[in-house]
Amino acid sequence: RIARGQTGGLFTHVINRGNGRQEIFGDAEDYAAFARLLADVNGRTPMRIVSFCLMPNHFHLIVWPHEDGDLSQWIQWLMSTHVRHHQQRHGGSGHLWQGRFKSFVIKRRRPTAAQRGAGLLRVGDPIIQVARYVERNPVRAGLAESAEQWPWSSLRWWSNPAAAPSFWQEVGFHRPQDWLSVVNEPQSEAELTALRQCVASGRPFGEKPS
Repeated sequence: RIARGQTGGLFTHVINRGNGRQEIFGDAEDYAAFARLLADVNGRTPMRIVSFCLMPNHFHLIVWPHEDGDLSQWIQWLMSTHVRHHQQRHGGSGHLWQGRFKSFVIKRRRPTAAQRGAGLLRVGDPIIQVARYVERNPVRAGLAESAEQWPWSSLRWWSNPAAAPSFWQEVGFHRPQDWLSVVNEPQSEAELTALRQCVASGRPFGEKPS
């Protein structure tokens, strides 16, 4: 298990849910407001956002912190600022999110020389598996027939760059040309179970580099 304060340079999957699984994003403005905060917080603590998906009562982020301590500082500002903005718009008080965010490190496999030269990763690489899981969320939840139809995810922004805000750019890995097919293909139960166990335990997902 890797401490949250020691994730500098490591790909990290971050999740938080509404308190009691309550709906957080009720309309397009709720989603857009959170997306704007992602840009605002990057102006305070720079963070590379590799992949993300906003869902009605939770969010997934894959981030790549520069330094140890960046993640906690970045997410703390994001969560506290979002709560204030949400309460100003909708009223109410008390806990909006369920508490501290959950996170786990994603272990990358060492690519072959040919893969490094081509800038490619294997489909079985852990970062690919987790990014598929994140960007496929709307399909699993029955909110979209194909993942790229969901407007509040990095997949939509990747497939439609004109819709992407200025703060987001593809970093960390280059999605293969057939990425839409890869994301829309169902993941196996074994893969989903392994990912969900990492979410529950906070332990790293994937192989250790050889």
